[in-house]
Amino acid sequence: MQISSRFTLAVHIFACIDTFKEDYKVTSDFLAGSTNVNPVIVRKILGQLKAAGLVEVARGFGGASIPKPLRDISFLDIYRAVECIEHGELFHFHENPNEACPVGRNIHKALDGRLAQVQKAMEDELSSITLEDVMRDTKGLLAGDEG
Repeated sequence: MQISSRFTLAVHIFACIDTFKEDYKVTSDFLAGSTNVNPVIVRKILGQLKAAGLVEVARGFGGASIPKPLRDISFLDIYRAVECIEHGELFHFHENPNEACPVGRNIHKALDGRLAQVQKAMEDELSSITLEDVMRDTKGLLAGDEG
């Protein structure tokens, strides 16, 4: 299982918006140049982030902005905004295990609690990391590039 690249693209987008907000209009074309991803994909991710209230987007050449402090946006917020998980469940259980089989009949009982435990641990970790953490690290790396 692998989380799609939408999550890391979304974090990259936030880093660009924050880094370049004073110097450029941060448009989907601008973001596509940094992420090296088609602007249509960038616009889709921006739309998901906007729907979640994590970014504001001014049509045309207005650009994107972040409406709240970076410390108030966690990785979990971003993950929930851009990842398509059904019914809030990270693990999609295979449909209709065979009830006539003793394993098939009991596999949900054996796994459901453990899978919920794994998902909770991942969500707890994602909620402990904020965009402020990422930008602190990014700015440190950028300073190293200049030296």
